Amino acid sequence: MSIVSNTKFTELQGQYLAFTYCYSVINRRSPAEADFQSFFGVTPPTVHRMVVELERRGLIRRTPRQARSIELCVAADEIPRLLPQSIVSSVARY
Repeated sequence: MSIVSNTKFTELQGQYLAFTYCYSVINRRSPAEADFQSFFGVTPPTVHRMVVELERRGLIRRTPRQARSIELCVAADEIPRLLPQSIVSSVARY
């Protein structure tokens, strides 16, 4: 496993990498695309496009036809801090 160093990525791509790292540490497995969708509040095609782009840039690696196979190719110290996301709730404010 080679680690990419001095890799440039956008702020949003960095947040996807940070989420992948945090999720993997907490849950001991890679996130599914549905996990990204839930956390970032985006549609399935948006998540899939981002995952494909991260893989194309060499920031992650996936195993074809295997669920939860995302592996980071970026050193942990190069991953930005995961920023909190807005909480969307159907509960009326009081």
